[in-house]
Amino acid sequence: MTTVLHTTPKILIVDDDFGVRNLVYRFLSRNYQIESAADGKTALSLFEQFNPALVILDWNLPDVNGYSLCQEMQSRTNVLVMILTSRTDEADKIKILAAGADDFMTKPFSLAEVEVRVEALLRRIRYINPSPTQRIVFKQLVINPEGREVTLNDKPLALTALEFNILHFLASHAGQAWSRPQLIQKIWGCDYVGDGRVVDVHIGQLRKKMEIDASVP
Repeated sequence: MTTVLHTTPKILIVDDDFGVRNLVYRFLSRNYQIESAADGKTALSLFEQFNPALVILDWNLPDVNGYSLCQEMQSRTNVLVMILTSRTDEADKIKILAAGADDFMTKPFSLAEVEVRVEALLRRIRYINPSPTQRIVFKQLVINPEGREVTLNDKPLALTALEFNILHFLASHAGQAWSRPQLIQKIWGCDYVGDGRVVDVHIGQLRKKMEIDASVP
């Protein structure tokens, strides 16, 4: 008989507002392993030591912006990132998603919303590592799922974890057309509760990085 060990997911909370940080920390500590930080420097140090599955990250920190910190963390691991922001305009939401964030919450928010979004994000961990390990080659584009590496014209292509998942999924199903809801279900999972436009944003970022004419569908 095989015993399967289930570990409690780790979450890192990064927010310079003590009230917000402490409230979320105490609430999530009931079910998860939690660490917290008030600035980017401390957050990166804890990130290396703690190796969280999810980072809840304030968009505006005293020493670094959420955009660069999100990208830095996702360049090191396949961590999930949820951004906290007080901004509500469309341009800022798109920038948050373009940074590689998996989801975002607008302040003020309820603890019930925190719980639902965290649970939905953590259920997506099973989607992070694609199961097929065979390399996929399209002319000068090479996708290596085992190392989660992509090269284009023999040069490494820097992708966020989500961008890699999208590219690998689409390349694995070449010739098939997918609607936005279908892609969300396949890549994000049926439990995704965020903005459906996240698909458009990440595919747009992929096209830019691959230098594809964005005017061509």
